[in-house]
Amino acid sequence: MRVATWNVNSIRARFVRTVDWLVREHIDVLALQEIKCKPEQFPVEAFENAGYELVIEGHNQWNGVAFASRLPMEDVEIGFPDMPGFAKGVEGPDQPREARAMGVTVAGIRLWSLYVPNGRALDDPHFEYKLDWLATLAADTQRWLAEKPDQPLALMGDWNIAPLDSDNGDPTVIPGVSTHVSPPERSAFETFETIGLSDVVRPLVPEGFTYWDYKQLRFPRNEGMRIDFIMGSKPFADLVSGASIHRNERKGQAPSDHVPVVVDLDLEPHDDDDDRPMIFG
Repeated sequence: MRVATWNVNSIRARFVRTVDWLVREHIDVLALQEIKCKPEQFPVEAFENAGYELVIEGHNQWNGVAFASRLPMEDVEIGFPDMPGFAKGVEGPDQPREARAMGVTVAGIRLWSLYVPNGRALDDPHFEYKLDWLATLAADTQRWLAEKPDQPLALMGDWNIAPLDSDNGDPTVIPGVSTHVSPPERSAFETFETIGLSDVVRPLVPEGFTYWDYKQLRFPRNEGMRIDFIMGSKPFADLVSGASIHRNERKGQAPSDHVPVVVDLDLEPHDDDDDRPMIFG
């Protein structure tokens, strides 16, 4: 099974190339972020004509997550249980929840499409919202792992964090000044590793960015960032047989500023896992 994540930065602007890529790369399940539309505005027909079912969560021209799958999707969940909300200038516990998280189960594997808040600036209320959002997700994830330790689980999407110095090639993103590379954000990312998830792509693709700003020739200069990740539990990681970052999708006409990240999962039992008694003739 081929599973992927992609911040498409407006699906209505990029549905043709998204569907073309899905079919060309034989993707079974795609987690999308930043679709920037309501469900009724999503170009559903193009995906359905290509053989994909959809689940969609979007409120307006910002944020938004979705799944496109050639396989049945079950247990659809909009937002994780304790997900905080945010509204500019609004404080308190009743802030509206944004369209930033969706969970589905495909072939027994639990998958989440996540669009982590940007943070905007180190002194912006959105930065505290980002840290709170991540801390709450980590707590819920720890509970999921405890409740179903044998179920493969993956948190996929745009994390808006470059966890290592080597993940930041953008000269305008400066430690101590910029978001995405601050110690609190990196610590929040590390929390997911502490509770039992791992980056299942980096061991197979140790180098490569997933995002390049549109400004200042960032892509031709390869001044990008690695901020899109597939973080998997051990049962999920054990299924991974391959991974890739599709850099070429940043090329061409009107690309997203992010590119797809893909993992191949081996769901077939192997002969060496067969514990039946051997019979010799």
